Amino acid sequence: MTLHKLILEEDICDEFFLIAIHCSEEEFKIAFMINKVLSLRLKRKNNDLDFSIARHDVSYPIFEYENEFNYTKFNLVANKYKYQEVVPNPKNGLFTNVISEKTVTTYLLPEFKNVDYFLKIYSDFEKVPLRNLISSINEIEHVISAYIIDNKQIKSKSHLIFD
Repeated sequence: MTLHKLILEEDICDEFFLIAIHCSEEEFKIAFMINKVLSLRLKRKNNDLDFSIARHDVSYPIFEYENEFNYTKFNLVANKYKYQEVVPNPKNGLFTNVISEKTVTTYLLPEFKNVDYFLKIYSDFEKVPLRNLISSINEIEHVISAYIIDNKQIKSKSHLIFD
């Protein structure tokens, strides 16, 4: 009897480019500004990217535009999600009846905690004018900086699957 061994390896294609964007504006405003500068038509998807982290449901808004002429897809997604968590008070003390809350921030890609947004670009062509895109994004008034992230630095690539 022959024994067949199947090895399942996590194979997420590296055929995308990821641009990190530092900007303190709301997601709809940064999507609008990117649309204006890059002549895109990013629209918010009907379904957000949902995860369950530490008994809390977190939701990251996603904006998407697909350029069928160039076979290119753009996804803008927020990296941060904030929610309120109830903190139990000590049983003995002056403020036992007071309920306190703390703000907890979760990250889509925890290895990039200082990044506010990611622009994921998937293209069937190998040539994407990244320098022009990044310089145009950096010219937006409220954007602090934008730069390309090397795919080898991304530890949680499975969080970037939006389909």
